Amino acid sequence: MGKPTGFMEWKRDKQPYRAVAERVRDWKLQMLPWPEDTLQKQGARCMDCGIPFCHEGCPLGNLIPDWNDLVYRDKWREAIDRLHATNNFPEFTGTLCPAPCEGSCVLGINDDPVTIRAIELATIDHAFEAGWVKPEPPVVRTGKKVAVVGSGPAGLAAAQQLNRAGHWVTVFERDDRIGGLLRYGIPEFKMEKRVLDRRLQLMEKEGVDFQVNAHVGVTVSVEDLRREFDAILLAGGATLPRDLKVPGRELGGIHFAMEYLTLQNRRCEGDPIPDEGFITAGGKRVVIIGGGDTGADCLGTVHRQGAASVHQFELLPRPPDERAPDNPWPQWPVILRTSAAHAEGGIREYAVSTTRFSGENGHVKKLHAHRVEMVREGGRLDFRPIPHTEFELEAELVLLAMGFLGPERDGALSQLGLKLTERGTVSRDVNWMTSVPGVFVAGDMQRGQSLIVWAIAEGRSAARGVDLYLMGRSDLPAPLP
Repeated sequence: MGKPTGFMEWKRDKQPYRAVAERVRDWKLQMLPWPEDTLQKQGARCMDCGIPFCHEGCPLGNLIPDWNDLVYRDKWREAIDRLHATNNFPEFTGTLCPAPCEGSCVLGINDDPVTIRAIELATIDHAFEAGWVKPEPPVVRTGKKVAVVGSGPAGLAAAQQLNRAGHWVTVFERDDRIGGLLRYGIPEFKMEKRVLDRRLQLMEKEGVDFQVNAHVGVTVSVEDLRREFDAILLAGGATLPRDLKVPGRELGGIHFAMEYLTLQNRRCEGDPIPDEGFITAGGKRVVIIGGGDTGADCLGTVHRQGAASVHQFELLPRPPDERAPDNPWPQWPVILRTSAAHAEGGIREYAVSTTRFSGENGHVKKLHAHRVEMVREGGRLDFRPIPHTEFELEAELVLLAMGFLGPERDGALSQLGLKLTERGTVSRDVNWMTSVPGVFVAGDMQRGQSLIVWAIAEGRSAARGVDLYLMGRSDLPAPLP
């Protein structure tokens, strides 16, 4: 694909970003668009590799070599058609996905992989600018009604697929705006919410009905949904945060990451949040516990709020700069990654375990920790304290970004009496149906905390399962078993 010698003629370029000194002063998108001629050369690096392992790396099964080649040849209209054939929301994945496809790129065996995600984002941006992305309402309605519970990427993907199959779809969202983590979890500087709103407006024109402030199992009766709808699809996500149960956890100034990020996102939306109810890092010494994407989102937010200092702690050891011998291609490369937020400042520390917090007048003042080493005993991973490595750090704001344990059990799950897996996620069969007939599940609620690309893929697959249940057959694609 692309130019046969392209990968030898051009090296991988880096994603352009706004200058740090500029971007930390506002909440606008941190990335800059690629020049089209530069991006076309990047598309030309896509090799005629015979077996495109990028397909295996992408949960959506995106036709990556096809649209790489089309972008290189300046055939953007054909490229967006190929992209939309497998991905409902390339503007989301092109911005937020960590690109497992690039980790599987054949060129990555001995060189830098193709800039797949950048080409994906440029393709959908080009399509919107050209006016090619339009509502696609169904030609015929089946008369069947489906309730989708949750409006994150899994719920939205399922809703769009089911609507296009001709069913009447209503999406129920417990918050006051549609979008789930896309709305209130992802910071504005990482994905501006106008991008989300643009897609939601298209879905409304296609016939999808959105209901906000509708907490199924709390303010909306589960039994009412079962009577009114022919099928229910649960896509509420894995929203139960992992806590840090150490002495001093009850002190003020220690918050879950999503509690912190949501408030800032609400302010960016224009909500009048009073200062006494707002969590801010302004002028404070901040510690973020957790080194994943959510921790990086907190880091970027802390910078923009004007923290006096910020440390980010990770329990795991520092990853290597290059693939380790036991991490060969085409596995996901477990290497050190520096996000845009890390490039903006702060201190990252690895192999650190927090043991307690201390404070004054009910508010946190210090974090106490020690260094650890990772050991495997009997096949089990453990973290052993290293003697004489105890230390303390002044902290006035601590953000817990240690991941999520699964879906919330109270409310809809308990009222429906759904069978759960050993991990606490919702159990389902090969057609994405739960233990209750007519009730389906998709996304993090059944998978556990995962990537946006998995959520979209599962939403698409579950939509096919719902369609099969309602109609006895389905023409919807099924990217995942």
